[in-house]
Amino acid sequence: MSGAAITGIAAIVLAIALFVAALMLPSNKVPLQRLNPDAPPPEGALTRAAGAVTDAVGKGLERRGTFDIVRALDEAGVKQRPQDFTFLVLVGCLVAGAVGLVLASWWVGVVFILLVPVVTVLVLNTLTTRRRQAFQDQLDDTLQLMASSLRAGHSLPQSLDAISKEGEEPTSEEFARVTNESRVGRDLGVTLAETAQRMNSQDFLWVTQAIAINRQAGGNLAEVLDGVAHTIRERNQIRRQVKALSAEGKLSAIILMLLPVLVGGFVFLTNPTYIMKLTDNIIGWAMLGFAGILYLVGGLWMRKVIQVQF
Repeated sequence: MSGAAITGIAAIVLAIALFVAALMLPSNKVPLQRLNPDAPPPEGALTRAAGAVTDAVGKGLERRGTFDIVRALDEAGVKQRPQDFTFLVLVGCLVAGAVGLVLASWWVGVVFILLVPVVTVLVLNTLTTRRRQAFQDQLDDTLQLMASSLRAGHSLPQSLDAISKEGEEPTSEEFARVTNESRVGRDLGVTLAETAQRMNSQDFLWVTQAIAINRQAGGNLAEVLDGVAHTIRERNQIRRQVKALSAEGKLSAIILMLLPVLVGGFVFLTNPTYIMKLTDNIIGWAMLGFAGILYLVGGLWMRKVIQVQF
């Protein structure tokens, strides 16, 4: 990238910064709202502009549908509106594209722009996995607390409300949602089943089925929950043993998958003419394509080996 282009980009950025600073400069006049201590603080020009852009993004999402975004944010535990989250992703794309354009060239900026949504999806998936795992780890204590509350004479809705207040996140948050939905008239069994589906917990689905059967047939729900908790406790113990035994295989798979990428990147940075000879003719491209296919097959095979289903 030429020095003139960099200077031009820097001038544009400086002009935008001066424009924003001019809009945000305080006025010499004292606003009338300051005479009322209960009045909310006035919004700045930058806040109003961001709000207008967010509203425009929200209208665009309403036309296309926001169910997938809302569900992804809900499962990940991100407490943001879909339009706010989408606006942040768009801003991240602009910033990443500008950084790539300034540091290298336009195609690097395009790559950086495409990487932002990919990284966003990976982060959401990671947050969702951690949240579900935390819910699964807390399920044993949750059932014990629920059974103890039932033995003390509380009803099932009261027990759920107690867990929403005394439990840890994300269990408390999910049970608070169940309690609020049941208070507005929604069926408790349906709400619990949706929680099990949202948390992707087969164990909690068993708990939901046990509660539904008990509500129809009657009986001592506390004893039923104790039996289910004992089963879940044994399953968690086996799950932790399997996780510990498969940790070495997972680490080996990660190293083997990263090794070709790191070696190739190191050679490309240190001696690019050596590795770029693969792109000079059709034979080199064929070798790269065949290596990519083998890399993908090997990754899928190792993933299948280390992924234990029980």
